[in-house]
Amino acid sequence: MPFVRDLRVAAHSLRRTPGLVIAVVLTLALGIGANAAIFTLVRGVLLKPLVNRGEDRLIYIRQSAPGIGEENAAFSVPELQDLRASVKTVSAFGDFSAMDFTMIGLGEPRSIRGGVVGGTYFDVMGLRPVLGRLIGPQDDGPQAAGVVVLTYRFWTNSLHKDASVLGKTVRLGSIGDRSATVIGVLEPCVPYPEDTEIIGNVVISPHHLSATMVTGRIHRMTELFGRLAPGVAVDQARAELLSAYSAMKRDHPEAYAQEANFQIGVKLLRDQITSGARTVLLVLLAASGLVFIIACCNVANLILARTVRREGELAVRVALGASKGALRRMLLAESLLLCGAGAALGVMSAQPLVAILARYASRFSIRALDFRVDSSLLWVGAALAIVAAVILAFVPRLPSSGTSGTSSGKPNGLSLSSGSARITGSTSRRQRIFAVTQIAASFVLLAGASTLITTLIALQRTQTGLDTQHVLAIDVPAMSYGKTPAQVADFYKEAIRRIDALPGVSKTAFGDVVPWRDGADTTGPGFQFSADGHVHAAGIEDPRAHSRSISPGFFAALGVPIVAGRDFNTLDYQNNDQNDKEPVVIVSETLARRMFPNQDAINRHVYWTDPVLQFFGGTDLEKARLLAPHRIIGVTADIDDEHVVPEPAATIYSPFDEGAIFGGRLFIHTAANPYALVSSVTRIIRDMSADQPVERAATLEDIRAEVLTPDRLNSLVFGVFAAVALAIAVVGVAGVLAFSVSARTREFGIRLALGSEPQRLLKGVITEGAVMAAAGVLAGAAFGFVLARLASRYFLDVKMPGALPVFVSAFVLMAVAVIASVLPAARAARVDVMQALRSE
Repeated sequence: MPFVRDLRVAAHSLRRTPGLVIAVVLTLALGIGANAAIFTLVRGVLLKPLVNRGEDRLIYIRQSAPGIGEENAAFSVPELQDLRASVKTVSAFGDFSAMDFTMIGLGEPRSIRGGVVGGTYFDVMGLRPVLGRLIGPQDDGPQAAGVVVLTYRFWTNSLHKDASVLGKTVRLGSIGDRSATVIGVLEPCVPYPEDTEIIGNVVISPHHLSATMVTGRIHRMTELFGRLAPGVAVDQARAELLSAYSAMKRDHPEAYAQEANFQIGVKLLRDQITSGARTVLLVLLAASGLVFIIACCNVANLILARTVRREGELAVRVALGASKGALRRMLLAESLLLCGAGAALGVMSAQPLVAILARYASRFSIRALDFRVDSSLLWVGAALAIVAAVILAFVPRLPSSGTSGTSSGKPNGLSLSSGSARITGSTSRRQRIFAVTQIAASFVLLAGASTLITTLIALQRTQTGLDTQHVLAIDVPAMSYGKTPAQVADFYKEAIRRIDALPGVSKTAFGDVVPWRDGADTTGPGFQFSADGHVHAAGIEDPRAHSRSISPGFFAALGVPIVAGRDFNTLDYQNNDQNDKEPVVIVSETLARRMFPNQDAINRHVYWTDPVLQFFGGTDLEKARLLAPHRIIGVTADIDDEHVVPEPAATIYSPFDEGAIFGGRLFIHTAANPYALVSSVTRIIRDMSADQPVERAATLEDIRAEVLTPDRLNSLVFGVFAAVALAIAVVGVAGVLAFSVSARTREFGIRLALGSEPQRLLKGVITEGAVMAAAGVLAGAAFGFVLARLASRYFLDVKMPGALPVFVSAFVLMAVAVIASVLPAARAARVDVMQALRSE
């Protein structure tokens, strides 16, 4: 076969230029490997079908209240009942509520995230078990036995696929305590809406069986899924759901505050799951595409240079009767060998890269948690290799049978002379175009990476107002099984007393929220409240504040000053035999300024007015105390435990001894190494209660760093792309100039012989490099501007980079290009006149 013969000839020809082969293969391996890895990840996260049966009919329904900043307001039981009764385009609904549990019975006591579902949930979701059975309609109702299903990841990672877990009984603690039997293990699937360890029926949560949960329209804590009826499109279901939802709002205006702007949205489940990662993965794919363009441009310049040096060989082949098609086929064979080798090396390097990128993507979409490399990595690498080979084969211009480089007529890109090769205008322009393209693409990547790095540095330098380095936070969730609230509170008081006695501990305190780690998931936008002098306006919500329960010394433990009044003390603790005492609170500085402008907030009163608090568990006396006016005894500096960049925070702090205790976090301030205390604290807690989970010990500094991980990963990934692109582009500029100097040796010799100064030649070559860099920067700026404007229409997260990152990127590229030009320029200035003249 002729092409097989061409491949053999190409292999023989390439063996004579090992340096070129190594450079081309490594460059293509970078471009092809990065693109294969990222496209494989994009396919796996954004395009690959879910394991759910009939996933094209599976929808996710979300209620939101953007007016109060609540992206996901969830649904209440009455709302679910209304939708089930009035919507016919959805054949079945599935409900899911996420809760925190403490679990005893499967190894070490632990805190887990669990789902509470109705009997139709798994049928609607189209999921099956790998062991045992799943929850069904027979498990619904208050008389059913408590049952749980383990998620595949939890069963695999924590229980090591122990099949004997079936039939075991676990004790679950949350808002109330229950026992449940393990009945099955769920197949591997995307854990949406949350990554949970167990999923149980409603019986495992006494709160779900309470009258307030069943009848309270504003008691919203349930996610909603649906399966489209046969033949129904998403738009049809959306229209009917919107109509039913509008009717609900008309019939119950008290449950939908106008300023909250309650809305309902409908999406295919797959679109909802991938929405968080779509922007970052597509931007990453675009970045890898730019790296591929840069690599191809660099290799194209190398191929052009090699073709010019082979002009004698090619001209001889033409003289012997070779057609342009035969020459092009020969170049294609060489390109296929080079690109095939580059693709093979790139695919091999892409496999570990995919694993790293999957962990990166899991920060944006939980679907990436179960990502696995498949055959798409191979065919993407092969496809890119073919594309690159075709491009490289058609880059050089070939001599025709009717022309030669020195014959009359227009030059065709190759020039034959008696001695060495010289670049014609056409080839020189192509090389410069490729070099400018490399610099332009590098500038776009560098500007993007600079923007991300600038943002990350700003986030890391932000002052939080907390002593993050010296505070250790530990989750010690409340275990209320068989205990009264007072006994639970006494447990924490004794734990604080014992930990305070440890060497190096300056202060220990209780809180219900660890800043940044679980602050945003606690109360959403907060609860409505009022204060002395505030007048409620009809139809308008009262202001909102977050509620936090703390022990005395909490602010001292976190290094936060009390700016007015005092801290809590033991006299403020309201145990059951002290309910006649006036309830007291401490408020944040922002709340004090808003509610009592230009006044002293001390001894004024605040009280909760949010109707959702009627569903608060506890005795009638505890409910009455919760809603009673609370006297302000102190004002503290703001603690924004939700946002990495602090914002004004309206917060009301209550003594943790009032009523039931939730959360359960200990904060330990020490001047020594905080992590050295973990074993001692764990031993103290376990000595007090062997079943008590003690988990997730970390300093506030490390917790904040963990929250910043997505920003750090963004900076790292795009920074690596930019660095690789910059290195390839710099080599490309240096290569173009070096080849230009080599081809112009005779010209430089004549200019030196006629009296030109070497410094002028040096300056001329450096200027040539700087002009190419400047043209690339301008082209990259124009392309980047158009690209950013276009992308911002479809992706709201895409923003134009600031002036500083753009300026820094341009300066770096210009400086590096000038430096890269120095070596070829010095070579031009050192040309030996006699040798240059003899070379022709």
